[in-house]
Amino acid sequence: MKSVEVTGKTKEEAINDALSRLDAVIDDVLVEVIEEGSRGFLGIGSKPFKVKVTKKANPVKVAKDFLREIFVAIGVSVDVKCEFYDDKNLEINLSGDNMGVVIGKRGQTLDALQYLTSIIVNKNDDKFVNVTMNTEFYREKRKETLENLAMSLARKAKHLRKDIVLEPMNSSERRIIHSTLQNDKYVTTHSEGEGIYRYIIISPKEEYRNSYNGEYKKSYSGGYKGGYKEGRKESYGGRYDYKGGYKSYKTYKTYSDKGYKSDYFKDEYKSADNSETTVDADYEIE
Repeated sequence: MKSVEVTGKTKEEAINDALSRLDAVIDDVLVEVIEEGSRGFLGIGSKPFKVKVTKKANPVKVAKDFLREIFVAIGVSVDVKCEFYDDKNLEINLSGDNMGVVIGKRGQTLDALQYLTSIIVNKNDDKFVNVTMNTEFYREKRKETLENLAMSLARKAKHLRKDIVLEPMNSSERRIIHSTLQNDKYVTTHSEGEGIYRYIIISPKEEYRNSYNGEYKKSYSGGYKGGYKEGRKESYGGRYDYKGGYKSYKTYKTYSDKGYKSDYFKDEYKSADNSETTVDADYEIE
């Protein structure tokens, strides 16, 4: 029950009746006098007081009560600390001896608890409260892991010039990947799939995926190989053709050294595998 309208011989009597019905104390409610009562003259013409008493939203109490019931039910001892600020943000920090159970694989249990707590807190409140839940700096550690993963897989996508497909992630983790690579010159990111199966694809930008590969084949096969074969046919007389073809290859090499090859072939990822690669983002945090 969120609010009640109650009548009483006096204002105080009506308010106390409402507090009893709401199971609240005066500091937890807002009181609105709907009708001013009067005692009349010698009891004649008296009118009762009518008040509307509304229970204030207390997200901290609601969140703590809900989580404590959950942890008692699963037999885990957890200390729940809440901080409510800006009248719209509720930060919950959990601590205890067995927080691995609370975190779950890839933080799935922690995410589920955060989601359920948000539903309960906002169930009877007109203003939406943003709920965030953390334990032992798990969110910060996970964020750092995902940022490193994004950079590593972006380098791999650049070298292979092929899409890198990640395992499904929740929206907050996908946001970290997108944010980390949003200003990368050589790759783009986008999400595909629905619901819990939504995943990210890291793709080389088209100008680097196509032009580099095509330019190499054209220059190398048409220049170096063609010139070299011509030189061998004409023996010593073909020296000029050989040099000409070789120069054509060198021209390409200089071009590539200044562009794509110069930037990324010096990195540690040098794979000849040109197939699409799927990467599991299941990096556990101790």
